Amino acid sequence: MGQSLFERLGGAEGITRLANDVVDNHMANKAIATRFANSDLAKIKNAAATFFITGTGGPDVYKGKDMLAAHKGMNISAHEFMAVLNDALAALQKNNIGQREQEEVLFVLYSMRSQIVLV
Repeated sequence: MGQSLFERLGGAEGITRLANDVVDNHMANKAIATRFANSDLAKIKNAAATFFITGTGGPDVYKGKDMLAAHKGMNISAHEFMAVLNDALAALQKNNIGQREQEEVLFVLYSMRSQIVLV
């Protein structure tokens, strides 16, 4: 049996590094940075990391809301959603994550679109 996506992304350490880079990319992205103004970035980075750790086959460490509950009422546009995916791709590339893993991560993120955009 092959390694889980969790293992292929570098386990908890690798995923935490990726999550931190994704959030840092969000803060630099004019399309979505204002969404994170006045936010506790350490808390957001932890939530992103634990969400990905759990969602990629790692230990069940995510204790936050589901995607619909987390984004309900935020009126996130399709443009903003794609900006998030672009930020994730940039973080994956920065961390030298393989093409297959990049595609898997982006597929998982895109599969949550209906729980995030305009909800």
